[in-house]
Amino acid sequence: MEKEKVILVNDKDEQIGLMEKIEAHEKALLHRAFSVFVFNDKNELMIQQRALEKYHSPGLWTNTCCSHQREGESNIEAGKRRLMEEMGFTTDLKETISFIYRAPFDNGLTEHEYDHILVGHYEEDPKPNRHEVADWKWMSLEDIKRDMEKQPDDYTEWFKIIFDKYYKHIQQ
Repeated sequence: MEKEKVILVNDKDEQIGLMEKIEAHEKALLHRAFSVFVFNDKNELMIQQRALEKYHSPGLWTNTCCSHQREGESNIEAGKRRLMEEMGFTTDLKETISFIYRAPFDNGLTEHEYDHILVGHYEEDPKPNRHEVADWKWMSLEDIKRDMEKQPDDYTEWFKIIFDKYYKHIQQ
């Protein structure tokens, strides 16, 4: 089976190569990624708790889903694919903001990503893939913000960064 590759990019999000995902994270090389935020009619965000068997950040709470685009795949196509793989549903997504961030992990890996935040709407319960997701819940952005401040170690490093960027974006 071919190992998953990420799209290496420059600071303008222009593709400059491909590399196996684990190697890009070991070398902390900038690569393209996306983060999906799915809201319900109450403007609550669906967040997930990462499966306990994940190779980094197991058991931590994070956004609805996130991953890396495959070569030739649009941000929206990638977001819909991963939403189905992780959460067992799909919905229309729209692109909002994008930015570069860096988040090192205790295991020596580093997320250095040109991240695209995709937003969608959904009202049903997801059907999570238990190899990816341990649990899920709806939370208001204000409750997430307060909880992150009180219990930052319960959340993934990247979610703390992207949540802050998105929260500031929608406050403008």
